[in-house]
Amino acid sequence: MTRARRVVVTGLGCVSSIGTGVQEFTEGIKAGLSGISEITSFDSGDFPAQLAGEVQGFDPAGIVRNIDVEQWGRTAHFAAAAARLALDDSGLELDEETRATAGAIIGTTNGEAPSVDTLTQQWLDGGPSTLSADLVRKVPAGNIAAAAAEELGLYGETVVIPTACSAANYAIGSAADKIIAGEADVMVAGGADSVNRFTHAGFLSLGAVADGVPRPFDQDRSGIVTAEGGAVLVLEELEHARARGAHIYAELLGYGLSCDAHHIVHPDAESIATCIRRAHTNSGIVAEDVDYICAHGTGTPTNDITEVTATRLVFGDEHPPMSSIKSMLGHTMGAASGFGAIACCKAIEDAFLPPTINLRTVDPAFGEGIDFVGGGAKAAAVRVAQNHGFAFGGNNAITIFGAYADREPVGAGEGPR
Repeated sequence: MTRARRVVVTGLGCVSSIGTGVQEFTEGIKAGLSGISEITSFDSGDFPAQLAGEVQGFDPAGIVRNIDVEQWGRTAHFAAAAARLALDDSGLELDEETRATAGAIIGTTNGEAPSVDTLTQQWLDGGPSTLSADLVRKVPAGNIAAAAAEELGLYGETVVIPTACSAANYAIGSAADKIIAGEADVMVAGGADSVNRFTHAGFLSLGAVADGVPRPFDQDRSGIVTAEGGAVLVLEELEHARARGAHIYAELLGYGLSCDAHHIVHPDAESIATCIRRAHTNSGIVAEDVDYICAHGTGTPTNDITEVTATRLVFGDEHPPMSSIKSMLGHTMGAASGFGAIACCKAIEDAFLPPTINLRTVDPAFGEGIDFVGGGAKAAAVRVAQNHGFAFGGNNAITIFGAYADREPVGAGEGPR
């Protein structure tokens, strides 16, 4: 059944280690820039791995216009700044009727963990009586979406989704549901996270941090590099967008969700394959329609082989090109699939495949016939792009974006629900 209300992407906003704003970000992706550098946000001298994908020189005050930056933490700054950039990019002037129902749904992994790190050190140094009240107020995870909503003046449903590294895709799907249901004509959705000691130490304790730069799909890959940033999309009901002559990047055809219900950190290929099939059904497409996969592609030995096994189960020998932008950004946690969504929209609009950098030798365990786009970005017609997000706890979320067609959607499914 073809859905009555279609959802399109009319604004893209991002703050990343390879560029701020959609133009800089896209130029960085096309050029295969690396945003990985020595950690500066905390003292990493005692850690065996000292690299991260930090947003160097980030000044939220230079981007936001309405929030008081002193009242919010770094992750909220990323969310609010990305939301502001996305709305400005959309050219949408919000009237009071639209503001009343428009909301912000933002995904995250560790929320305001940098503030928690500082509070922990204060407790260790001087006990609980020394904790900064200003920092305590910055900690609640709900602040992240609230900052975006306050910055844009949105009064609709505003929620933080904490499904870790797939959270932005959950947020995008949830926001689209509001539009499909007729509860809003405009929503902003994406993800945000910050580099911090807690997350870095946690992944190190799991043996999941790379001993150098991230090398997704390489035979010598050794893990992730933690990273940060904010990625937000403006989602808009098609007729609302057309009525104002909006620029449309792509159409959100649908999404799929699944839970491995198997192991807290080890992914399950069958469950991921189920998630892919659900996304295809929901979007009204078949596997053969997919022109590009923006992989979860963390660069850990387990994730990459599991992800390829899952895609093989669905696509077989007719596998579309698949690349990992984490090779450039590092793992931005709750923002990861938000950046992936932006990359997919731009791949469709600009007709190119984002590269997997640092890929020297493809792991032979993946078999033949998959282009991991290891030689740099490539020109290619991309009509349908599939965006992966997988997370600890087995939380899988996949969004499907298609080239906007003025007549019929690429897919014929019910769309996001």
